[in-house]
Order: sequence, then structure tokens, then C-alpha cells
Amino acid sequence: MLGAHRQRLSMSRIWAVLIKELIQLRRDRLTFAMMIGIPIMQLILFGFAINGDPKRLPTAVVAMDQGPFVRSIVRAAELTDYFKVVAVGSERAAERMLASGEVQFVFVFPADFSARLLRGETPPVILYADATDPSATSNALAAVMRLPQVALVHELRGPLAHLAPDHEPFELRLHRRYNPEGRTQLNVVPGLMGVILAMTLVMMTSMAMTRERERGTLENLLATPVRPVEVMAGKILPYIAIAYVQVGIVYGAARFVFQVPMAGSVWVLGLALLLFIVATLSVGFTFSTLARTQIQSMQLTVFYYLPNILLSGFMFPFRGMPLWAQWIGEVLPLTHFLRIVRAVMLKGSGFVDVWPQMWPLAAFIVLVGALALKRYRQTLD
Repeated sequence: MLGAHRQRLSMSRIWAVLIKELIQLRRDRLTFAMMIGIPIMQLILFGFAINGDPKRLPTAVVAMDQGPFVRSIVRAAELTDYFKVVAVGSERAAERMLASGEVQFVFVFPADFSARLLRGETPPVILYADATDPSATSNALAAVMRLPQVALVHELRGPLAHLAPDHEPFELRLHRRYNPEGRTQLNVVPGLMGVILAMTLVMMTSMAMTRERERGTLENLLATPVRPVEVMAGKILPYIAIAYVQVGIVYGAARFVFQVPMAGSVWVLGLALLLFIVATLSVGFTFSTLARTQIQSMQLTVFYYLPNILLSGFMFPFRGMPLWAQWIGEVLPLTHFLRIVRAVMLKGSGFVDVWPQMWPLAAFIVLVGALALKRYRQTLD
């Protein structure tokens, strides 16, 4: 009879367990915050920030001919809503801006463009496109290829109607720079170095400290004369070595399996890797001072990893996001590392070229490292 009584469902016992879980969840406020925060973050990012069709991409114009036909073609390109002229200058300056990532496209008009057009010839218009991220430029290139058909429709009328040929009045010559074949692997595989490190290093570092707290060995560490900065260095250094092993695997696969070129300096890439690794480990160490259990460490890692992979430009074009999302993305170390690794490997950029992306990583290390040390001292107290 007693066994039968225990086998029957009891709402009072279920209610007692439910109350117990609610009390425990209230005490574990970090887990509760993650349960609410992660769905809200996904709704905001996927609903408002992610855009696979970027518009108003920065464009430079090199116009050695300042005639009305050139202005009409540039205006027609802007009316597609995919191009935004941000610079007009020499071809050398435009080439530098394209290599540094300041612009995504460059239109080049020859000096005799209008004269050849008036003679009934088919002058060329050269368009250079930064094709390191094919998904960011594909729709814009599809739209711009219609320019020869529509750009000068209104100009070649009336007295100039005899110049309107049966074929297109000018030729658009497209040059995809840095990734002529438009291979997605050339964009994705180098970025995997940062994506893998961003997930594994934060998780491993944060769990290393919380594991000691759970096992009770943290008290033994605190009893030693080791200073907080020494603990931080001792915890981080082994994972730097592990990180370089991971990078070696990804780099080897990129070079020999996916045929990703290495146009720049390995030493510049190595320095950027060191800054990114230390920055990422600093985040993990900071999380270890916030989390009380390894489960909480994993939750914080997921909370950090989601915006990194979505707002850094790895999965979706960075310039396609709204301005507020780009501001968040600029704070993330992965955003700057992705720009560096793609610039070094695909464009052959040197230290001077990637310095604008390196100093934010150094600043991030200083700020987050200081926060981690402050939090760790509070843990000691």
C-alpha cells in the first residue's frame, strides 16, 4: 500500500519541488538573466541589426573628365541606392582607400570619355570592387551592371539623339579586387581563426577559475603570496600557447586545403593574433570573476559569443547593419581582427595599413584587463 501511495502523483509534492526550484532560480540571478537576456538579444539582432542586402556602400570616383555625361552616370549609380560617393580624387588615393577598406568601390572615368562618347564610340568606365566579402557586393554589382542601359537615356535625346546607338553607349569594365573569382572560402576561412578563438578561449579561461572555486582550491591559491596580476598572467599564458595551436590548424587548412593566399606579412598577422588572443583571454578572466559555477561561465560565453559572430562582419556584411549595431560591433575585438586577417592575407596590407585596427585591440586589453584585476581583488576581499 505504501508503494502504491508513492507511485501516485501528488500535486502537493510537485508544488513543493516547483517552489524549491523557483527559490533556487531567484538565488541564481545570473542564470535567470541569461534565460531572459539571450532571447531578447536574438530578437533584437536578427530582427533589427542583421541585413544581407547592404545599401549606400562607400564609393570613390576618379573622374579625369568632369563632363555632364560623367556626372549623370555617377548620379545614376547613386540612385540605385547601393553606392554613396564619399571621395573624389586621384587614382592612387582611390587605390589606397580601396586597400584600407575605406571605400568598397572605385569608378574610374578616362580623360577622353565625353569626347569618345560624342564621336559615337563606346568608351570604357572601370569599376574596381573590393570583393573580399562577396556577399557584401553581390547585389550592388548586379544593380550596377544595368548602368550602360539606363544611365544616359535622358542625355542622349533631342540634338544628341543621333548619338544613341543600338548598343550600350559606354562599356562597364568590372575588376573584382583581392578575390577575383568571388570565392566565399577566401572570406570565411581566415575569419574562422578569430571566431574559434573568441568562443574557446573565453570559455576555457572563465571555466578555469570557476572550476577552482567549485572544487575549493581557490582558497589555497588565495593563501599564497601570489599577486592578482601574477595569477592573471599564470592563468592566461597556457591558453596563449593553446590558441596558437588552434590558429596553426586553421591557417594550415586555409593555405593548403582552401588555397587562401597569404599576400602580406606573417609577422604582422602574428602580432595581431597576439593582441586578439590576449584581449579575448581578458574577457574570459573577467567572466571568471562574475560567475560562481561552470554553468554560469558557459552562459556568459554564449552571451558574449552571439554579438561577436553576428555583429563583427563574419556572417553578415558589417556595412549593412544600422549605425547603432555598427557602434556595438566596433567595440568587439573580433570585428577588428577580422579586418586585419582579411587585409593581411588577401590584400597584402602591412603594419601601417592595419594599425587603425590594432590600436583598438590594445585599448581593449588595457580597459578589460584593468576591470578583470579590479574584480579579482574584490574576489580576494
